[in-house]
Amino acid sequence: MFGNLFEEDEEEGFASASSRGRVTKGGDEPPAPRGRSNLCGIKNQGGTCYLNSLLQTLLFTPEFRGMDRRMIRSTCAKELFSLGPDELGCLEDKEKPGAKVRVIPLELQRLFASLLLSDQQSASTANLTDSFGWNSSEGTNQHDVQELNRILFSALEHSLVDTSGSSFIHRLYHGTIVNSIVCKECGNVSQRQEDFLDLTVCVCGMSSLEDALWSMFVEEELFEGNNLYRCAQCDRLVTAAKSAKLKKLPPFMTMSLLRFSFDFAKCERYKETGRYSFPFTINLQPFCEQTDGEDSDYSYELFSVIIHKGGCYGGHYHVYIRDIDQLGQWEPPEPLKSVLLDQLGQKLMDKIGSSWGKKFRKHYGPIGKFLQSHSDVFMLVSSGTRVALKANPPSPVTEPTTQAEQPTNHDTSTPLDPRAAEHKPEPEQEQGSHWFDLNDSAVTSIRESDIEKQFQGKESAYMLFYRKTQLHRPSEALKNPQYKVPLHLIQMAHEENIKLQHMREEFEATNNTVELRLHLAPSYRLENGALQPISKEQNGGTALSFDRRKTVGDLRLAIYQMQELWEGDMALTVAKSLPAGLHLYNTLTDDGVSLYSAGIHTNSDLFVWNGREVCGATILTGAEWEPVLLTVVRPFLGEDGNLEMEDGVEREEGRGEFENGGPGLKREARGFAGAVTLGEVREALGEPKESLLCQEHKGGKKGEHGAGEGGGASGWRLFPPTDMQRTLKELSLKDGDALLVLEPQSFDSSMFALNGDVVTVTTPSDCRWLQVDFQPPGGGEGEKEEERRKIKVPATGNMLLCEVKKRAIEELQLQEQLPGAQYCLRQVDCTGKLLPPVCEELSVRDAGVRLMTTLTLCPGNAPKPSQLFLNFSVGTAPSAGTEMNIIVESTCTVKECLKSMLDAVGLDGTCWHLRRLDWCEEVGEPLMDEDACLSELKISNGETLIITEGHLPPKGFLKLSVWLYLDPRNNSMESDYNHTDSSHAEEQMLEAVSAGETAQSLTTSVCWQHGRAEKCRTGGDIGRGHAGGSQDSGRMKVLTLPALQDVCVPTSAFMRVWLLEGRRLARILRGQQLTLRKLKLTSGTDLCVQQLLKEEDLGPKEVLLNVKMGIPGERCYYPAEELVWDASHDSSPRSLRTCLAALYGLSPDSLLLAKHQPDKHTWEEISNWSQQVSKKKKKKKAESLLGAPFHLKDGDTIGIKNLLIDNNRDFVTLEDEQGQQRLREQAEQRRKGGQDAGSDGVGPRKKTGPTKSRKPEVALSDQRWGVQIASRSHGCMNRSELPIKPHAHTHRCHVAGQSS
Repeated sequence: MFGNLFEEDEEEGFASASSRGRVTKGGDEPPAPRGRSNLCGIKNQGGTCYLNSLLQTLLFTPEFRGMDRRMIRSTCAKELFSLGPDELGCLEDKEKPGAKVRVIPLELQRLFASLLLSDQQSASTANLTDSFGWNSSEGTNQHDVQELNRILFSALEHSLVDTSGSSFIHRLYHGTIVNSIVCKECGNVSQRQEDFLDLTVCVCGMSSLEDALWSMFVEEELFEGNNLYRCAQCDRLVTAAKSAKLKKLPPFMTMSLLRFSFDFAKCERYKETGRYSFPFTINLQPFCEQTDGEDSDYSYELFSVIIHKGGCYGGHYHVYIRDIDQLGQWEPPEPLKSVLLDQLGQKLMDKIGSSWGKKFRKHYGPIGKFLQSHSDVFMLVSSGTRVALKANPPSPVTEPTTQAEQPTNHDTSTPLDPRAAEHKPEPEQEQGSHWFDLNDSAVTSIRESDIEKQFQGKESAYMLFYRKTQLHRPSEALKNPQYKVPLHLIQMAHEENIKLQHMREEFEATNNTVELRLHLAPSYRLENGALQPISKEQNGGTALSFDRRKTVGDLRLAIYQMQELWEGDMALTVAKSLPAGLHLYNTLTDDGVSLYSAGIHTNSDLFVWNGREVCGATILTGAEWEPVLLTVVRPFLGEDGNLEMEDGVEREEGRGEFENGGPGLKREARGFAGAVTLGEVREALGEPKESLLCQEHKGGKKGEHGAGEGGGASGWRLFPPTDMQRTLKELSLKDGDALLVLEPQSFDSSMFALNGDVVTVTTPSDCRWLQVDFQPPGGGEGEKEEERRKIKVPATGNMLLCEVKKRAIEELQLQEQLPGAQYCLRQVDCTGKLLPPVCEELSVRDAGVRLMTTLTLCPGNAPKPSQLFLNFSVGTAPSAGTEMNIIVESTCTVKECLKSMLDAVGLDGTCWHLRRLDWCEEVGEPLMDEDACLSELKISNGETLIITEGHLPPKGFLKLSVWLYLDPRNNSMESDYNHTDSSHAEEQMLEAVSAGETAQSLTTSVCWQHGRAEKCRTGGDIGRGHAGGSQDSGRMKVLTLPALQDVCVPTSAFMRVWLLEGRRLARILRGQQLTLRKLKLTSGTDLCVQQLLKEEDLGPKEVLLNVKMGIPGERCYYPAEELVWDASHDSSPRSLRTCLAALYGLSPDSLLLAKHQPDKHTWEEISNWSQQVSKKKKKKKAESLLGAPFHLKDGDTIGIKNLLIDNNRDFVTLEDEQGQQRLREQAEQRRKGGQDAGSDGVGPRKKTGPTKSRKPEVALSDQRWGVQIASRSHGCMNRSELPIKPHAHTHRCHVAGQSS
């Protein structure tokens, strides 16, 4: 079914999906058999891909395994498989003392025999690497494959000494190079021969292998000029020419490409990824010393290419190999068709007209789980984002997970038919050998043209193996993996295959056994639209374990044998237990299909019957007839419908007589087929046509969720007459839904009320109570228990709250004790805090009061529906229980509300305004629009407002606090401020700077480690700033502050302005044309002004840093300097290191940097780091110090170590250690303080209400005077902040209490 959905071609080769997605039951899964290529891969131990590639190359070198004696000139040399136990010994004797066992060649023989003959997907190299003497970590470390080639051959030659195979490595791979130097004066030739195992050819500056060989063996190197050669015959320095030639050519020529080079300018390694071609056939005659032989003596053909994918510091190896002996089964690699996993469901719906969820999910589960459990048919490619079909799924004999056959019934159809969807073409027959890609455990067919893709790129050829064309294989070696393999190794592989086959059969038998539940028809009857067991003992059915690879006919025969008394036909139908009972779906009619193909899985239910009826009743099968279990609700008024009173609460007679139903309503569960209409349901219930059916209304208002929830009556939606012809499924009725059945005369009772299409049911079960607690005037937590009285008042959801209060006052006899006193009802939250009074003109339900809860009767008036109950305080945020309250109309304005509050507390004047509390219950933003009504400002009932002294700033203006940054090096300014008369510390006001003014008016920058910030004070008033003023208007207003009159700056460009956050220097305000609004400045923002010695205009990506060079040999630093680092083009650590190197005149590589963390008194070292590059994102993300983990910003301190003269890489100073010790002591004190708080104190402890905790104030300097930029109104100035008491003198700006 899915076959023709895979329409998009993928150019890359896809690996098969792992069988790990398959759910297994018993034990470890045995090794998988060989794939379609009939070749065996090698398991990767973690980092042994280089070893696997070399071993596969040696395995597919036929002459390395064994050569026909007729093809060998020297009969004394033997190959690997020709060496027997008499020469190599036996592995079983390697632990015996005195036994000489050559372990490496023996393990190599066993590994090659397993790769050739064992029926498994991949073999292990663990025993071979153990023979190398490797430890566990060597298997996870990656090495160079050329180095391994030389080491392995050396180890083999050393191990085969004194055997007949001692020279076969030398004979196959070793060649000779002759180096010649010819004197240009006398013609004397000096020669030297050297042996080679492989040729290392240059890649850099070369375009092909032929060019590199030409440069090595054809071109001459001249010794001339200052580089002369001393001739032995001439006995003097002469001009000479040096050249090299190949003298002896081995049968196998190994070429190692120098892909990795070193850049001396950057001092780093890199990989050559440029195009470098190599031929499939090469003639080495031009490069040899003797060229009089035949061409076949110099001709080689390529048979193996080891490929490296990655960079110079790591990667992955795999190998392309030509199958010379034709041991594998090659198939043309067709491009796989795949579909995006997210689009598979939509494509399936477009093809069959039905979604997966409707047609297949019930039997096969989610589509993703289905694909994973069928990994033999599907494979996930492109990192799991696409799904493709395998070209040839395994047969159902070996793997039951294929869908070879389809049941004839359409209900048993499966979403999979790969044989019909994907036609397998005949393998393409080509002359000669074929190429395979051996990538660890995976073996895939490739075309010869695919090798050309490895000429260049990050995945490119690394080692080339050539074989002489004159070497021919005998006919008996072709397609014969047993050729030249010793008999004892063949027998060992045969025994291993038998063992693997037994393991697979046991594993398949265990994992293909399904547990079935059989339900026999004589034990069931049809009831409520579903099959119900006659007796409770038969409810679970009969358990049966069966092999899902067997057919439906086999299952039917097994059930016949179990039920010897069964007579007549036997039908097997898939069933499912639903809330209404057992329901039947599709019947298994094809006896030839397997249980797996029929969709039978573990815990499936099968109903055994005659296929027509059960106990005489016709059974309707299929998903459309699924039963729905409904709760049928009918009115019940008891005998004579009389109600009686008990304990002050109404209840019905016969309470509790009906299961799942309260007094007044009778409930019972009934099942109906989902395909029946609502009218048929009414007939089945025995109700007349005039009866009305209602569904529980779930979209009602708060409090209409049904009886018993404290909300009063329940609501039901009336089904219109047109719904009587619709089915239960069309009406979206599901299991558990309630259906109310009413007769027309039911509305004559007070229990039912019809309003449109909504029926309200009010039963005696809706009658509940409310508890009322009386709190005397002035009563608090310390009042006597007898003064607090409680009473329960019978109430319903429709009762008015004024009636509840009236009954409570009467029961408590309050009018007799305090005649004429006013009371109100208030709810209590979970913390015991009183909520605003409830409106007594509303009902319990409309006021949102839940029944069976507690209300508190307090002195005071209750608000009307159009009024608001507000809390207020003067000056500061109130603590618990100290706020005052007032009742105002919701339509009154802010000004009217303020006047009422001032009258209530007896305050006069017009210099007051209202503020709200913020989220942390601190005094927040003011209510700016005094003419707006409270409802427009969304002021809710019970909200707290603060009466604050001072006029509101005009619209568009901000009130800002300005601090002065003092440099301790400026002694005169510091002296002036230290001798300022504290009696004039009362802060003055400056008119507000408009939020529309540009940031140029307040542009600043600062270093917080070299000075201290002091809040300046003013000595007079300044004119009002306006948004239409000049760019420097705001700065000039700051300069006119009396506290800044002694600060001499030529222009406003000689000023920096910092933004303070939590009394810490946070960032510098930048931008010539940015307004304060765009800078997100609000009223109450703190700014810090710093005087500069030169003009400054910082860009958006220029960061102001404090840099400190470490003193060599000491744990301290030279005085810090300010550095403006331009990070607009490059914000990497290299850029910062280069900038600092230019500042100090040092080499960037000699600098070690670290960022200071003042709150922790630690240093975080800054170094170049490498980030992981995802497969999807080819481009590496740039390293930025402005982001994680350093987040460099204005004012950060950077420590510098000059590694050329300072070997100490620790940045921590003595002051940092003292700060860390203080932090530990503070933490210990907090811990002890928490323990002491839990211990008993001395003397009586007074109960106090909860108080609000305030954060400790952190000093920015030794002296602070409050100054605000505010607005002037009506010609008078008002103070809104109090001056702060000076603290002890320090020399630097403190951060979180830190001092240096």
